[in-house]
Amino acid sequence: MKISLIQPGRNNLKYLKWSYDSIRKNQGKHEVEICVADDASTDGTWDWCLEMMDKDPNFNAIKNEGPDRIGHTILYDRLVNEVAKHDVCMIYHADMYLMPGALDQIEHKLEDKTIVSLTRIEPPLHPDGPEKMLKDFGVEPELFKEEELLEWFKDVQLHQSTKTTEGIFAPWAFYKKDFQEIGGHDPLYAPQSKEDSDIFNRFQLNGIKFVQTWGGCVYHMTCRGSRRNTVDKAKNIYEDSPEWLAQNQRSTRNFIRKWGHFVKHDALMKPIIPSKYDIGFILKGPTLQGGPVRPYNQYFDLLNILEPWCSTIYADPYLIQDYIKVEQQNTIMNLHDRVKPLDNEKNNEILVTIDSNKFTQQDFQLIQQLPEILRDSGEPAFHGEVGNLIVEIFETMNTYEKKLIKL
Repeated sequence: MKISLIQPGRNNLKYLKWSYDSIRKNQGKHEVEICVADDASTDGTWDWCLEMMDKDPNFNAIKNEGPDRIGHTILYDRLVNEVAKHDVCMIYHADMYLMPGALDQIEHKLEDKTIVSLTRIEPPLHPDGPEKMLKDFGVEPELFKEEELLEWFKDVQLHQSTKTTEGIFAPWAFYKKDFQEIGGHDPLYAPQSKEDSDIFNRFQLNGIKFVQTWGGCVYHMTCRGSRRNTVDKAKNIYEDSPEWLAQNQRSTRNFIRKWGHFVKHDALMKPIIPSKYDIGFILKGPTLQGGPVRPYNQYFDLLNILEPWCSTIYADPYLIQDYIKVEQQNTIMNLHDRVKPLDNEKNNEILVTIDSNKFTQQDFQLIQQLPEILRDSGEPAFHGEVGNLIVEIFETMNTYEKKLIKL
């Protein structure tokens, strides 16, 4: 098999070196191209990349000169489309150790319209789940217990070499043509976070089959990139960086704007994709112009909470300009297309009227469950109350999730 491994990196040189050594050690008979993108690193990553390109004919790298990061959402696609020379690629993180026989499993199971994920062996830094194996062989390259891992893994290969489940998570191997057919990752999520959940939804809607092989594995140290700050390495205590937390919040809101729901998947990481409806919110409240500050703040906060959960929200025009000025910097979606004055013509197939004076936490829970409620019990020409919400469904109630497949 000829395969290109796709590895963006930012200030994680020691993990890239560790990962590189494992790939070359355990790639077997396969021809493996390693494609690295240095995202404005300051730890010597590019110097190492230049050295490796001189030494290894199957190592290729590109560089973001910076000073600002681009993020792996964009760099994954640049590596796949501009650098990778093989038809088969694999999204692969720098904090992963390639186990012996892993690429054999991909070769045997990868076929047209299929994505194959390797099973992750992880230290117990995160909750356990049925899609991975928890076993601690170290959380840093200098603490890595390679011989113990390889001895333990012999039993895994003996008993799980033929086991497969249906789910998708990194590392995932794919045919480049299937990736390019849907347009790759959505830059809506740049620089990072939720871009994987988005593309997994789109793959599934486009008829791609997911296969997780349990005979092919990686040891995954987890979150060794820009997501984590070290608190106490000796005690394995880490925390999410403020940069990642802020970007994750932005990407979560953009995912909801696009899909109409939070990220959903089953226990084995197969996406669950509720229907996407054309929903308009009519947000009623006090007249704001010239009024007291408190109702303005409450109304603004409610607009901020509700806006991602619909196709269009109609609100007091006095509020709209201020809201867009604050929020537009957090999304490439044009908020002028989404946030409109109350007296604007309303063409949505479903309208939900919300009284800001009566809105409760229970109503917000109903908003979050609205796609499932509409799927299970919604019907055209309906007009009624759901909690404190007034829901009106007109003559048609189409679903639009399949229009999101291709960028």
